[in-house]
Amino acid sequence: MHHHAYLWTGPKARFDQEALRRPPHPDPPPAGSRPELVQRYREVAAGFPASDLPPLETAYWLVKPGSLVRGTWPDPAEAAAWLRTQVNAHAPRFASEAQRDAGHLAALAASAADRLGSGHDVSLGFYLERPSYLSLALVTCSPNRANAHLPCPLEP
Repeated sequence: MHHHAYLWTGPKARFDQEALRRPPHPDPPPAGSRPELVQRYREVAAGFPASDLPPLETAYWLVKPGSLVRGTWPDPAEAAAWLRTQVNAHAPRFASEAQRDAGHLAALAASAADRLGSGHDVSLGFYLERPSYLSLALVTCSPNRANAHLPCPLEP
């Protein structure tokens, strides 16, 4: 088991485009469906895996390109240390003053290490100034506990 790190930051309006953050339904539209429905399914099926937007379900980061992986660690504590570094680096831009509190940030990192150690994923999000959004995720791989059928993005 190992853990992959993902980071996305961008305009809040882009993050809110939830249709681009959902994987396609596992079953394509049945034969005889309206052409626009078939076309939309094809667009989602092709676009979702290639999009850099954070998926609504954390485990689905694993179907994204391997180039989006920001780091990989077998040790949950090392993965949580990456998370803590990212949170601390972005904290001055957090829209909420309460989220900038050093104790709060340390508790997030400690909680992340515990969750990863038990095989769970970690996903954090923060509103930034302008308005922007920061998404951080650590995804357990080989296998993923929430979706064991998802492949590792860095294995052939």
